[in-house]
Amino acid sequence: MAFKKEIVEIIEPRDVFVGNPKAEVTLEEFGEYESEVCAKANEVVKKLLEDYDGKIRFNFRHFPLTKIHQRSLKAGEAAVATAQEGKFWEMHNILFANRRNLGTTSLKLHSKEAGVKNKRFLDDLVNATYGWQVQGDLKEGIDRGVKDVPTFFVNGTLIKGKPTYEELSKAIDAELKKVKKKPAAKKSLSKA
Repeated sequence: MAFKKEIVEIIEPRDVFVGNPKAEVTLEEFGEYESEVCAKANEVVKKLLEDYDGKIRFNFRHFPLTKIHQRSLKAGEAAVATAQEGKFWEMHNILFANRRNLGTTSLKLHSKEAGVKNKRFLDDLVNATYGWQVQGDLKEGIDRGVKDVPTFFVNGTLIKGKPTYEELSKAIDAELKKVKKKPAAKKSLSKA
């Protein structure tokens, strides 16, 4: 007698966005939840999402610096776990607000605050159920040249320098101008 194995679809971090899902400009961050600099960058991102409402979308990827922040890996796994219930962004902000309190038991409490109903949440954390997703982000970040957190990309282009509002908005504005020029170029080609 053969047993049919249940296939569980996992929502990957690369597929979780906030902002306009159809925006032509994507702001992407590789970061982690214990970093003070990432917490400050999260506030910058919130302002960018507000100021560029409808024009951009944001994607957060996990890049835990475990040699410095031992709890960042589990915090990333907790965020991926909450994404399975559509609560990633609630948990994302709670984790930054509580970045000094990211032990396993605290992560369970934070998940409840985010509205997660999964009774197996703690088991999933202990068993590293979503560890592969966090490791996948880490590997992709390394492959794309990420060395420190936070590291930002706008439409796949690495943004150098400090992640200030000014620097990121400059990169977003430049990309929005490129996007606006593309349809005009297509129109002129069709007339020829």
